[in-house]
Amino acid sequence: MTTSWRGRLRDNWPQGDTALYVTRPGREDLPPGRARRTMRVIGPVMGIVWAVFLLQPWQSAWDSSPGWERVVSLVAIAGLAISFAWVVLTHAGPHGQTMEPRRAALFLLGQTGLVALACLAADQDGLVGLVFVCVSGIFLLRDPRALGLALWSAVLIVVVPRLVPGWDTIDDLVISVILASVAVFGFTQLVMRNRQLQLARDEVAVLAVERERERIARDMHDVLGHSLTVISVKAELAAKLFDVDPARSRTEMLEVQNLARTALADVRGMVTATRAVTLSGELAGARQAFDSAAIEAVVPGTIDEVPEELRVLFAWAIREGTTNVLRHSAASHVQITMTANTLTVDDDGTGPAADERGNGLHGLVERARAAGARVEVSTSPLGGFRLLVTTTREVAP
Repeated sequence: MTTSWRGRLRDNWPQGDTALYVTRPGREDLPPGRARRTMRVIGPVMGIVWAVFLLQPWQSAWDSSPGWERVVSLVAIAGLAISFAWVVLTHAGPHGQTMEPRRAALFLLGQTGLVALACLAADQDGLVGLVFVCVSGIFLLRDPRALGLALWSAVLIVVVPRLVPGWDTIDDLVISVILASVAVFGFTQLVMRNRQLQLARDEVAVLAVERERERIARDMHDVLGHSLTVISVKAELAAKLFDVDPARSRTEMLEVQNLARTALADVRGMVTATRAVTLSGELAGARQAFDSAAIEAVVPGTIDEVPEELRVLFAWAIREGTTNVLRHSAASHVQITMTANTLTVDDDGTGPAADERGNGLHGLVERARAAGARVEVSTSPLGGFRLLVTTTREVAP
């Protein structure tokens, strides 16, 4: 398959609710949504076909003696067929709407009156129309209480032919009424559940896109924020050394160039989801950044005691902590401490502000939550800012 379903989802996203339709293999020639539109037509047509069963009372009325009863019965049967077709076209299917109970009751009462008029010439065969009254009630109400119409109709089918002289009993019609009502009710519930499932899938897809956007924004902040901060520090140092030590200034500018290339590679890797953040790499980068900023730093030399599942989280925490120190702290001393379940970044700078959590810290909190850890910001024992990432319940001293 040359085009993945994700590609089709992305390409068709602007088309609204039909954009989430996944084209089946071998049907790529059909535009998204055409299958749905086709079923919206075929479904009601298949429902209207049921009206053909009114041919039995129609034939009985047609074969009756000429007179006003015959005309009234034929008109009533035609009216019942039209009303049933209207119900199927407007209230059946996943997009059909329920009718207000009072209006539905009046509508069904009118259909029942048409059934009574059909019986003027069709006799007991006119009671076939009760099947359509029951089905109409299910489409209009979409409620289990609509099945009560089937029970009421069954009573009429059994009792009325026995009370009217000259009518034959049609007890077998009771089975048709019950089966048709239960089948249509089950079908209606299935369609509604499928519609709810489709809406849920659409919402999940939208949430997935939003989450991906948040991830990209968070990674963009973490990657570029750190890299640009280090580039800024090194560029400032190179400018100061330009007249004093040109060779050192040149070295710093070459490192700026390398950092810029690394940042570009990180952005590309972030977009293609191939960028890897390692704890050892972030420790080395932090040490280099602090050296360039003339900040005395104590950085761990080994990561052996940190479990594998926490290394990526600690790497992001070191990146965020380093960026905060370089940008905001005005610190002269930094200490990074790691244990098997805790990472702390302490400095002797200005300390935390009233609202110290920016985008970077919010992103780190989300990463920590996903890893079963927590992030705490407080005043450092060195007098400045402390960033703590830990999986323990007790706060490290």
